[in-house]
Amino acid sequence: MSNQYLIAALYKFATLENYEEMRDALKRFCVERDVRGSLLLAREGINGTVCGPQDGVRELLEHLRADPRLADLEHKEAWSHRHVFKRMKVRLKQEIVRLAVDGIDPNELVGTYVKPEDWNDLISDPDVVVIDTRNDYEYAFGTFERALNPNTQSFREFPDWVQKAVELENKPKVAMFCTGGIRCEKATSLMLREGFEEVYHLQGGILNYLEKVPEDKSLWKGECFVFDDRVSVDHKLEPRWGEWVPEQARHVINEDTDYDNG
Repeated sequence: MSNQYLIAALYKFATLENYEEMRDALKRFCVERDVRGSLLLAREGINGTVCGPQDGVRELLEHLRADPRLADLEHKEAWSHRHVFKRMKVRLKQEIVRLAVDGIDPNELVGTYVKPEDWNDLISDPDVVVIDTRNDYEYAFGTFERALNPNTQSFREFPDWVQKAVELENKPKVAMFCTGGIRCEKATSLMLREGFEEVYHLQGGILNYLEKVPEDKSLWKGECFVFDDRVSVDHKLEPRWGEWVPEQARHVINEDTDYDNG
């Protein structure tokens, strides 16, 4: 079977004053091209994952980047022999990734981006505390060596963990990561506001790392959970389709879950 469907995970923190007005036209643009998935719009930007015929997905990305506010929108690609979403949804949100803390804005304050090629050296430094900002069930599929698991059920619980984590006392150097880069990027804004001075995050997230770093040099262990029917991907970004699901993740699998990528 040929991999004829393109999957694009995308996000951009950008001030979208008219985000409510963008929804209907954006959904129509996608539906007309058989592009399915979930896009979240908020005043702080756009976030989501879509899947469809290659031409349709590329037209959508071009359409989004035609907006000067989204001109440098980042996306990561993968392929599938079938659709990985059942329908197209464009939702309006208070935040494109929900942290629920007032005043946190990566457009104004953000940590240091680290390219995948430089990530291994950073997280191998014993003076650096490595934090997985994803949920506990995502951590169960796989994570980086030395990564702390905050044991959160949702990203909204992360600020509370930061306040209580003994590993973060004395404000050490911190390196954070997530699936596509959006959660750890927002988390850096929180950490800087909390007084941490050296805060780093993996640019483009795990998906970017798996694409750029050869498996024989990788410090990633396991699979990466994704928010669609693929369930997880391996180091080659090939879909696993739920062939293996850790016990901690069974409650989110096999339920027609409306994932919010965050």
